[in-house]
Amino acid sequence: MDPKIILGRAIRALRETGGLSQEKLSEKANITYQYLSAVENGKENFTVGVLDAIATALSTDFENIVAAAYHLDDHPRVDPKYFVEGAPRPPGLTVAEIEAALNETHRIIRLVNTTLMKIAGRPLAGFIQRNNLSGIISNILCDSFSRLTSYKHNHHQRYPDLIFSRMEGGKTSEVGLEVKSTIRPGKGGESHNGHSGWHIVACFDLEPVRGDIRFIHIMFADLIGHGKKNADWAYVDSKVNADTGSQRTETYTTNPKGTAKLRHGTVYLDTSRIEIKRWRTFLDMVPPKFSPFQFRVAKARVVRKKRK
Repeated sequence: MDPKIILGRAIRALRETGGLSQEKLSEKANITYQYLSAVENGKENFTVGVLDAIATALSTDFENIVAAAYHLDDHPRVDPKYFVEGAPRPPGLTVAEIEAALNETHRIIRLVNTTLMKIAGRPLAGFIQRNNLSGIISNILCDSFSRLTSYKHNHHQRYPDLIFSRMEGGKTSEVGLEVKSTIRPGKGGESHNGHSGWHIVACFDLEPVRGDIRFIHIMFADLIGHGKKNADWAYVDSKVNADTGSQRTETYTTNPKGTAKLRHGTVYLDTSRIEIKRWRTFLDMVPPKFSPFQFRVAKARVVRKKRK
């Protein structure tokens, strides 16, 4: 493919990711709107100086644009056919935005791994433990949501990770979203606070050689905080590991009802990677219409009938 087209696509993608219009970027790069449009469409030659000016306007550098250009099209992507129709989502968050944030996280990890493979011969996952990798994926996914959706970073750096501000009845209200990721599909929520509000648990696969990640199961739920009536969280106290002597940080994990809420709130499920028929669920909660656990409705009714 013509390098002009490859680089032009990368510039457009970086511009859109940064939330800039062509007019704004051209103004910052001190070039005309028409010229930028031609560059993005691969129809115009450009000098290294022009590319450097565009990179600066995008708050990046020449090297990153080239790296993004030649890895933009081959990073893993979620398959739209696996999004669950009718699944609950936090207010103001669209399926298209979720898809964009997931794919942007895929892209960033691919770029990180490409650099590490060239320099050290192993990907990010080869340097850190898997639980630490999940924390990094959570942070990158959180940032992708903040840049590509209406949910923005909570600048107080406290719970929740993201906040969506909206007008209701002439007043501004806020909806929060806490972001977690895990390599264990179907895992419930884990938190250091157990607060009420919307939570996402993003489960991913890890490619063993190249180190790419691929999101395979995305769950959303509006959970009830610990200590409240019908709470969805259980407290896990701080314990000392008998073998290492290290002390576990105090955490909260979702109880069976909270985990069921998350699983019933599945927004994305890659059935080519995950088989859920053997997963346990909370039978006291009849799966809603959108739940992938609909096959358990009949079983739940049988159990209830026996209890009576």
